[in-house]
Amino acid sequence: MTAPKTTAHFADVAPAYDVLLCDVWGVIHNGREHFPAACAALAKYRAEVGPVILISNSPRPRDPVIAQLDGLGVPRKAWSEIVTSGDATRVLLAARAPAAAWKIGDARDAPLYAGLELRDAGPEDADFISVTGPYDDENDTPADYRERFLACLERGLEMICANPDIVVQRGDKLIYCGGALAQLYESLGGKVTMAGKPLPAIYGISLTLAAQRLGRPLDPARVLCIGDGLPTDVRGANARGLDVLFIASGIHGGETIAADGALNPTAVADLLRQDGLYATWAMADLVW
Repeated sequence: MTAPKTTAHFADVAPAYDVLLCDVWGVIHNGREHFPAACAALAKYRAEVGPVILISNSPRPRDPVIAQLDGLGVPRKAWSEIVTSGDATRVLLAARAPAAAWKIGDARDAPLYAGLELRDAGPEDADFISVTGPYDDENDTPADYRERFLACLERGLEMICANPDIVVQRGDKLIYCGGALAQLYESLGGKVTMAGKPLPAIYGISLTLAAQRLGRPLDPARVLCIGDGLPTDVRGANARGLDVLFIASGIHGGETIAADGALNPTAVADLLRQDGLYATWAMADLVW
């Protein structure tokens, strides 16, 4: 498997692509603050080249995510459209309503359920499980849910996971996401359904919006996916046969970034090879 080409400047890559599908958390912000250079690079691409579709595994629908980005200082000129895992997951949830759901996650994820006929329940009386993340993502671990998951397995409950991410970076700390709970439930023998990255549904929505913004049919060879997550961003792009730019300083930064902040190309290539994945390009950070 060929190692990714490395570059220090996105300007060297941008002209080869008509559309960007760009990850959010880990590429343009870390949950605490936005990354000015990355936002500037996207804004310049959008102004001079083509549409930027933000594609996020946030379990919340589009509007609350826009509000979050505004609050973090991400300029609206840096993106054309936003598609979230929450948007795609609402389709799955609506298909199961009316029903009782054991809703696992922080209260801030409540917009996912707005307008859906899903009443709250617990492991003992739910019709299915819906996960956006741990109840307390600063302190909970997947193991904290093991016994309750075993009880759900005895009842044959399916899990809907609105955020396939295993971890994300919040400030300088990695925190567990919904995907970590889904991973545990599946390992115990449970059935899990997801719609976010790396699964096809969210890419179908994103590519449709990209073609609308572009005003003509897309050439898949001129679509670039940008992300920092191997199991989500890179795997999803590989599954669609799309080129991908791996941003190394995100959740895998501890393995791929040297002490001086420089990209370690050998470490990146080894990491991708271990997971059977391929990246077209690799950068430490997204910088024009």
